[in-house]
Amino acid sequence: MHVRTLTGGLAAALLLSLPLLSGQAVAAEPSGGTTLLPLPAARVLTYDASGSVEFASAVDRGAAIWNESVDGVELRPAASGQRANIRILADNGWPRALPTSLGNGTVYIGRQAVNQGYNTVRISSHELGHILGLPDRKPGPCSSLMSGSSAGVPCTNPYPNAAERAEVEDNFSAGFSAASRAPVPAPRAATVEG
Repeated sequence: MHVRTLTGGLAAALLLSLPLLSGQAVAAEPSGGTTLLPLPAARVLTYDASGSVEFASAVDRGAAIWNESVDGVELRPAASGQRANIRILADNGWPRALPTSLGNGTVYIGRQAVNQGYNTVRISSHELGHILGLPDRKPGPCSSLMSGSSAGVPCTNPYPNAAERAEVEDNFSAGFSAASRAPVPAPRAATVEG
């Protein structure tokens, strides 16, 4: 009788510990009694910087800054032959963004501002901010990326502040339906000069 009870108990203990021995993790419920839900995957947006010529490295750095700053969206270079969400071009005008919908549009890295001494990485981050749904906030301090040129030529800060980061996170948590992941049109489609 003792042998039967002992082997039954041993078998139950082995079954309970098998996931731990096989390398599978078992999640425990937090002490508050709520279940943690997995974080949604970041929305991936691709960009084509092939037309940004001398500003390509500034564009890549601007995209990397957004990737470091927010979790809800990730900017990646488009693969060869892939249609990109964002086209980035260089021209002789003033920097500007032409959003077509949230996460889609064209950015111009204008040489006019660069020739006046504005920082190319700040320009890139700022204009990408428009594609991510942020408006200009002029006049504004250098600590606000979206203050753009109103912060002056000496301002080289390419990083969004906490409010700007939160707004982009909010845009991409509310701006895409979980089922379709289809973009919701941006509230404006006009040119946003930076």
